[in-house]
Amino acid sequence: MKFVSFSAVSMILAAAAAVIPAAGASAAERDKKFFESVEGNWTGPGEIVAGKYKGTKFNCTFEGTTPGNKKTGMTLDGGCRVGVFNQKMRASIEHKAGRYQGTFLDGAEGKGLDIISGNVVESGQKVVLAINRKQLNGIMQAKLAGENTMNVTVSVRVDKQLVPVIGMSLKRVDTTAVGSID
Repeated sequence: MKFVSFSAVSMILAAAAAVIPAAGASAAERDKKFFESVEGNWTGPGEIVAGKYKGTKFNCTFEGTTPGNKKTGMTLDGGCRVGVFNQKMRASIEHKAGRYQGTFLDGAEGKGLDIISGNVVESGQKVVLAINRKQLNGIMQAKLAGENTMNVTVSVRVDKQLVPVIGMSLKRVDTTAVGSID
């Protein structure tokens, strides 16, 4: 199996924090609502489930926003931590030229990944994004598992099979101030 760096794969996980789609909406409306739901703060544990770093556990925190230009998409900023090591993460996805496109970190030309296509499926309950970096091809699936929970699986193509390499569960976190003591 090809080596998949923690930072590149972690950025894929960032794309997963999009939930709460609208039922009965047109495809374009459904997609827009799905990606708009990324707004807010998300956190969750994950684990590398295959490959050289199998068993490595990590925790990520992201802040999500949507484009102000009325385009369908999302941007996630944050980071993932393994032990005492922290890796800054940034992902941007937009619907352009009739398909979803985006980058993680600085894209496949740098140290990151490119998003080359995607679809919101299962009545707006799941997004599937195709990812690419040189000879590495795969998918990231994010599925709504409740109103404030998203399960994420990242798989890479090995020979002719998709092999899951990362699993993660993100939870929406409330950012409302609880109060202070004077």
